[in-house]
Amino acid sequence: MKAVSIIIPAWNEERTIAATLQALQLLVEEIGAEIIVVDDGSTDRTAVEAEPLCTRLIRLPLNLGKGRALHSGIEAASGEIFLFLDADLQESAEHAGLLLRPVLEDTADMAVACFAPAKKRGGLGLVKLLARYGIMALSGFRCQAPLSGQRAVRKQVLEKITLSDGFGVEVGLTIDAAVLGFRIVEVGIPFRHRLTGNDAAGWMHRGKQFAEVGRTLWSKWRKPVC
Repeated sequence: MKAVSIIIPAWNEERTIAATLQALQLLVEEIGAEIIVVDDGSTDRTAVEAEPLCTRLIRLPLNLGKGRALHSGIEAASGEIFLFLDADLQESAEHAGLLLRPVLEDTADMAVACFAPAKKRGGLGLVKLLARYGIMALSGFRCQAPLSGQRAVRKQVLEKITLSDGFGVEVGLTIDAAVLGFRIVEVGIPFRHRLTGNDAAGWMHRGKQFAEVGRTLWSKWRKPVC
């Protein structure tokens, strides 16, 4: 079995990170994986909660964004397969092995988790629509989960591309992997994570996400991977 590196970017996730890491311990024991947590400039106790439960903790001095955090984790990883997970999955992270399966069985080069539809919508879905149609327009790949941060990816895929910064990282990764001809599958997995609310902070988050996804699409249109 090829070595697996689980990489978890985290920003101010002191309430969720420990439960997420604890839920991964059985998988870690079964396949001998390492867990790398990248604390992306948190101002709370994220690092304190994570350190006893991960193989390696990387602390960034500032909040540099999800793309930069993932890149830092990749640089430190020793695996041939990378499993990217969000820090707020909590107990549902126990299902992560289902996401790895297609890559371990060599039926895919990248597997992307599809969440069950939320019972209560947090927004209008504009970011997801932008990402989905942008990916289709630039790569021809039709996807259901364009923004999913839960992905199992072969190292050779990441060696061929440059990760985008911020919240556009998943969109850029999907576009480049599809354009380069890598096999991508989407897998329904019962992951759960915190939904962005309809308060001011939630709308600001979605606005920033929309802008960063748009910037990534513009970048991939101007300078395609090949």
